[in-house]
Amino acid sequence: MLIDSHCHLDRLDLTPYDGSLDRALDAARARGVGKFLCIGVDAANAPVVKRLAECYPDVYCSVGVHPLDLVDDQTTELEWLLRELDHPRVVAIGETGLDYHYQPEMAEQQKRSFQCHLAAAARTGKPVIIHTREARSDTLDLLREADLVHAGVLHCFTEDWDMARQALDLGYYISLSGIVTFRNAQALRDVARQVPADRLLVETDSPYLAPVPYRGKPNEPQFVCDVAAFLAQLRNEPLDALWQSTTDNFHRLFPLAE
Repeated sequence: MLIDSHCHLDRLDLTPYDGSLDRALDAARARGVGKFLCIGVDAANAPVVKRLAECYPDVYCSVGVHPLDLVDDQTTELEWLLRELDHPRVVAIGETGLDYHYQPEMAEQQKRSFQCHLAAAARTGKPVIIHTREARSDTLDLLREADLVHAGVLHCFTEDWDMARQALDLGYYISLSGIVTFRNAQALRDVARQVPADRLLVETDSPYLAPVPYRGKPNEPQFVCDVAAFLAQLRNEPLDALWQSTTDNFHRLFPLAE
């Protein structure tokens, strides 16, 4: 079994499946994908991802506020987050984090929101799903400050080995998406070769970032198999071993998804 550890099922382009999410999930299941983690990005889609997780026994979800989904007058409230997390199908917090590539002017608001999510993780013990882009120093500083016992994952990782190493030292996992297959991603492939086998996850981040040979098309959960195949070859590992290790890692990080 392989697991898509990060997907946005509520945003998939279902045109190839006549609008049917069931058929899109069946296409992934037919290729050996056994579980899906559907990610929350804001208050509006929290009930949506929870409803999806309630409908499908192999779908779990997270809730949180993505840094790029914050608006100028919005703050993430800890009490709201704790209420949303109190659900048997919610296995993680986020995605949250920092993105200074698109919204550097909102750095302080993003940091406050990120700290709120990390506080919720400390209260609940649920792992955090982290988005970070061009915010390396602040991301690592806040992770060190939080000092979580049960940490989380840096999803769709695109930074360098130095950041990956520091995150690994703090107890975090590294998740790789279809970006690792892109022609201009040599630096990321260098990271992918070095991540320890027991700390690696795979994901699609669908409907975004479809891997080669689907680049430029809408991504979907079944393409996590293509990401895994690329990584197995890159890391010179048997494909079945990478499937097994990433599945074991997922269950270790997200024990509520067993």
